[in-house]
Order: sequence, then C-alpha cells, then structure tokens
Amino acid sequence: MKKMVLLILGLGLCASLFAHGGRTDSAGCHTDRKTGEYHCH
Repeated sequence: MKKMVLLILGLGLCASLFAHGGRTDSAGCHTDRKTGEYHCH
C-alpha cells in the first residue's frame, strides 16, 4: 500500500514539473511555451 501511495505521489510530482516550461517572474507568472498564454501559479 505504501509503495502505491509513493508511486502516485511521484507521478503527480513528475507531471507537475513537466506541465509548464519556463521561468517565472517575480510575481510567479510566465508565458506558457505551448499555448503562448501568460498566467500565474
């Protein structure tokens, strides 16, 4: 059971790391490379 929870958390972390590329500005915002939209986290 613990392995399953760790696997799910690990996959969620990986997905969030690769969801948006690029650096954020001082407000935590950036332009998404895929869509060209400017948004904040």
